[in-house]
Amino acid sequence: MRSWLAIVVLILSFDFAQAGARIKDITNIQGVRDNLLIGYGLVVGLQGTGDGLKSSPFTEQSIRSMLVHLGVNVAPGSTKGKNVAAVLVTGTLPPFARQGERIDVTVSSIGDSTSLGGGVLVMTPLTGVDGEAYAVAQGPVTVSGFSATGDAEKLTQGSPTTGRVSNGALVERELTGEFNHLKSITLEIRNPDFATAVSIADVINTYAKQEFGVAIASERDQRTVLITCQKDMSVSRLVSLIGALEVDVDVPARIVIDEKSGTIVIGKEVKLSTVAVTHGNLTVRVTESPQVSQPESFSKGETVTVPSTKITAKQDGGKVSIIEGPSLQTLVDGLNQIGLKPDGMIAILQAIKTAGAIQGELIVQ
Repeated sequence: MRSWLAIVVLILSFDFAQAGARIKDITNIQGVRDNLLIGYGLVVGLQGTGDGLKSSPFTEQSIRSMLVHLGVNVAPGSTKGKNVAAVLVTGTLPPFARQGERIDVTVSSIGDSTSLGGGVLVMTPLTGVDGEAYAVAQGPVTVSGFSATGDAEKLTQGSPTTGRVSNGALVERELTGEFNHLKSITLEIRNPDFATAVSIADVINTYAKQEFGVAIASERDQRTVLITCQKDMSVSRLVSLIGALEVDVDVPARIVIDEKSGTIVIGKEVKLSTVAVTHGNLTVRVTESPQVSQPESFSKGETVTVPSTKITAKQDGGKVSIIEGPSLQTLVDGLNQIGLKPDGMIAILQAIKTAGAIQGELIVQ
């Protein structure tokens, strides 16, 4: 029998007006984004949980290169301790980060180290996609996971080979560009939709006509809205004022189904045409009950086993329900009346969509 650990999420439509969303919560400014950084470094000071230098030769090469750079000559093969681990250091450079600011970095082992707990990341340059170094990372590594190993058992919680250095990277190079000198900016809608783009442009223009006496926004497509900056106001101030404006966000009519977990998410804009639905499960049980047949006394018969088979069939459900109505609540109430489990509800939703009765998009993950 198939068991389900299911979560059914139903986004219902309410009677009261839906609150608007702020523009800054549903859009991004084109060109204003994070930049990914990466570097290769060493974590030192580990208590015997570092890389094995034979199985991770790059760690030994890195140790010798670091010591040579510090003025210490080391012969190949002379380092044998397991208190050093080679790691990749990753971080995110936020927009408008200035020289001297600090950012968090994540440290991940790339050798056979068993734990980075108690280690210290030594100075590691972090480069961007252009190959230029934008930050330098260094500091103690904080690890949330742990690993304990005995002769017959091993216990691991979390990931002890991944850690974090809070405020561990110092920004050394700034990204060029002056934001306040822009003549126009483009808002990118996170969930693209033509209706949402038009609503954003209308709300901004209504505000701009009151403040500046002229419309400054125009929708370009379902994803972007172009805004013309004003000469007597900085772009930063304009973005701050626009971001606080509220708009009504139009969401697509969509049903998302995750068959692995049994999760169903139904958007409030999903509409339903009239449809008749029936659902039932047929269970067939075959029971073998062999009986022993013994001959009468003083007869020459033999004791034999007589087979006895019992077959029963049971069909649950089978009720026919008519579901009709323009709202999601009608669909939910109709499915609940049938008394479906998540696997049955998924099958019904797919069949209703195939019949063309669901006016919306059905996504199966």
